[in-house]
Amino acid sequence: MHLEKSIRNLAGVQIPYLIYGTAWKETRTADLVFKAISYGFRGIDTACQPKHYNEPGVGEALSRLKDIGIGREDLFLQTKFTPLAGHDPQRVPYDRRASLADQVVQSFSVSQKNLGTEYVDSLVLHSPLTTLNQLMEVWEAMERICRSGGAKQIGISNCYDLSLMKELYERATVKPAVLQNRFYSETHYDHDLRRWCREHGVVYQSFWTLSANPHILQHAVVQKAASDLSKTAAQVFFRFLVQSGVVPLTGTCSEQHMKDDLAVLDFILPPTLVGAIDEILTSS
Repeated sequence: MHLEKSIRNLAGVQIPYLIYGTAWKETRTADLVFKAISYGFRGIDTACQPKHYNEPGVGEALSRLKDIGIGREDLFLQTKFTPLAGHDPQRVPYDRRASLADQVVQSFSVSQKNLGTEYVDSLVLHSPLTTLNQLMEVWEAMERICRSGGAKQIGISNCYDLSLMKELYERATVKPAVLQNRFYSETHYDHDLRRWCREHGVVYQSFWTLSANPHILQHAVVQKAASDLSKTAAQVFFRFLVQSGVVPLTGTCSEQHMKDDLAVLDFILPPTLVGAIDEILTSS
């Protein structure tokens, strides 16, 4: 059986089913991204937010990867615009006094310089803003970047309100192609949001996928599946998500875990097991 390595969304962009997340890597960013891509990852997630991300480190890794024959065109590169409230006040990468639209433009210009690229495959709004009008001002600025070829698609992160997602989708000229959210029980694993995303061709990306879910990894059903398949519990859970249409981010610093994570694209779970794990999420 041919196992898919990527998913195509409404914007026609191929998104790898696993993305390497670069938050909290600091000075290790370049080396870890280089290793992750060398092992087989083809998706990278970063942000123009010095508080949690070292975007220039990603750019350094991209430059080094060219030396081993992996070019920019071989990769799915995703970065983010972070509203002012999400920044360390001492390290804001744009003029905080500028209009919201200009902040987006300035942030993206910094991302282009940091990453050494004219375009990204995905530009994501790091979080909704305080008011709908502010959200739409930022979104329209991102739309202009998308229409000019700076981004192949745009999306949003940390949006857990289905009604807000629907409102954004209805108002947007360039529709959100990606929703990236923390994957945890407090939001009931975004059950309704994920269903809505599937219905509208929006790719749902998960983060904090393993850290927030030790109870899932330790569940008897997942443990038995891991034993029967000679896989780890994390591999079973990641594979479940892939088969459910979710694109997980993994930010592991372990080379072995990088290899293990990529191996989830090489096996398949029976539908009965996918249903059983889905029931665990539903009841959590």
